[in-house]
Amino acid sequence: MKRNVFVTVLLSVLIIQACHSQNENGKIEKPRVVILTDISTWETDDSESLVRLLVHADMLEIEGLIYTTGWSLEETQDDFFQLIHDGIDAYEKDLPHLLKRSRQLNFNQDESKQNIGYWPSPEYLRERTMFGSRKRGINAIGEDNVSDGSNLIIELADEDDDRPLWILVWGGGNTLAQAIWQVQQERSGEELRTFLHKIPTYAITDQDRSYKEGTPFDISSHQWMRREFETDLMFLWDDCAWKYQNGTGKKNWDEYARNIQNHGNLGEVYPKYKYGVEGDTPSFLHVLPNGLNNPQIPGQVSWGGYFEWGIGPDTTTYAYVNHQGKAWQICTKYERYFYPATFNNFVARMDWAATGKGNINPQVIVNGNGGVIPIEMEGVEGETITLDASESYDTDQDSLSFKWWVLSEIGTYEQEILLSNNNADITTVQIPSGSAGKNFHVICEVTDNGHPQLTSYRRLIITIKTD
Repeated sequence: MKRNVFVTVLLSVLIIQACHSQNENGKIEKPRVVILTDISTWETDDSESLVRLLVHADMLEIEGLIYTTGWSLEETQDDFFQLIHDGIDAYEKDLPHLLKRSRQLNFNQDESKQNIGYWPSPEYLRERTMFGSRKRGINAIGEDNVSDGSNLIIELADEDDDRPLWILVWGGGNTLAQAIWQVQQERSGEELRTFLHKIPTYAITDQDRSYKEGTPFDISSHQWMRREFETDLMFLWDDCAWKYQNGTGKKNWDEYARNIQNHGNLGEVYPKYKYGVEGDTPSFLHVLPNGLNNPQIPGQVSWGGYFEWGIGPDTTTYAYVNHQGKAWQICTKYERYFYPATFNNFVARMDWAATGKGNINPQVIVNGNGGVIPIEMEGVEGETITLDASESYDTDQDSLSFKWWVLSEIGTYEQEILLSNNNADITTVQIPSGSAGKNFHVICEVTDNGHPQLTSYRRLIITIKTD
């Protein structure tokens, strides 16, 4: 019972923060992200994910690129640090083309609190590229482990900014653990909780330890964070989405070689896989503001997977996990479903990087509501609700196709919900009897006929009133 109470309390704390903040000019501010990467030449998927991240830099406020240890990297190696700068150098060369996507002419003097559509300057990214912890594991945490990376996390979380600071862990997470340790030493318990609430974390498996058979979890700082701060740190422990992306990318490598590699300067630094393809990409796909989800609700289903609160693969600590059972099945189902859309989205952005031309995603408007925040509606039993996406548009003047579907695994009403027309721009849904006090989720999916075809989304959460 304690753990169920925790989930309710933590979510209530986090959900009151806007999933995508809107500023006074009506523009949507980007989600904030910090990347912890164990980038190396012998594990090339971090370099691949970095390229995809950089061609989405108009959608995410990249506040830190921190080089860390990882499962195959017990200590950092200085020469691998340059791989991050190689990506930024390629981004700089392709930037004149990428800027055309947003018709951006220059950079803001103050590049904090970026809006969706803004491409950051290369200097901005370089200033935020630094070393984190030099050694792997929980034993490294302490006074001798303070780094530019751990200090940056604290500095960013302390900023006067209501947006969550998403920590995306591509390698080992002990730079984050170090930042938490530092705050724990210097501040009160309440101040520590405030800090923890600000830094939701998405970890690609547990890489603060090696993958050798029999390696215990208790040497990892990840387990320490989950155990000690279970009630305050939102921790997503992914062992599903990254495996699907890794393996599916490998099976479809010819598509990456044809559509990604050598497309622009960023394509030139996109290496061929050695183990799998872009295993770290789901971390930022989960946060990407595409209208599909609120990233602070791990069980909504996103491009980055699906999670349920439960005990982790270490059989000791609790987090939002997806390594087995229903969570694994739901995660895998939707990773498979969304994979073509996520790949096409990447291809289109690499076209922009290479030529300054390409397809752009359609804009979804439902019942007059634009933007990306899930739309919450109310109804009563027996009522017929109209869902109207006819105002949706495509800036390229491509024709649009519509698909409405109920995300049946999510929500509290578990019976079938029928939509009048799944493939029109307008549909209706009749609220069934016996549904009072429940809710269900409808996804509006809009796809253009450009090349490649691009898809955008809008989630509608319909709650049935009890009276």
